[in-house]
Amino acid sequence: MNLIFQAADSLQTFLREQQWRFCFIVGLAVQHWGEPRVTRDVDVTLMAGFGSEEHFAQTLLKRFQARVPDFWEKTLRARVALLKDENGVGLDVALGALPFEEQAIQRSREIRFLREWSLRICSAEDLVVMKALAGRTRDWLDVETVLIRQGAKLDWPYILRELNALSELAEKPDAPKELQRLRRQIEKK
Repeated sequence: MNLIFQAADSLQTFLREQQWRFCFIVGLAVQHWGEPRVTRDVDVTLMAGFGSEEHFAQTLLKRFQARVPDFWEKTLRARVALLKDENGVGLDVALGALPFEEQAIQRSREIRFLREWSLRICSAEDLVVMKALAGRTRDWLDVETVLIRQGAKLDWPYILRELNALSELAEKPDAPKELQRLRRQIEKK
């Protein structure tokens, strides 16, 4: 697990040197807000906007290696730069542009992991929205752990407002209903 934190710290240092806005999401955020679990890579949202993807990717390639042979096609099509730290850990850099991503970065904060690392991670609420939208089995398990650990501290009006709006854009209309079902199930326990 230390390799993950080392890679995240290396990426964070580089992003700060560039004076770019970002926050760690997914696995590292689950480590703090939900039930700690093994994660194989580092996921981050980097505010790139629309039209500057190539500039951001070229700059990232000055410090990190491409992880896939069709790097440019995947980066420009999927808006995710699949990179690798020098220690071998994968870095998934999502090139953010949506208002929700901007807001998630603004709402993020520094969290200390172990004694050595302080990383900027998304809020628990933004993590729940992201995971509910992704909607895979692993994502719902992660959402459940966040709901259990964070409970009444969560800002439910914010979560539901953002998830309702984004689920329409992502064409995942069942995500808000599934989240509400999971919330009721956990609250009954």
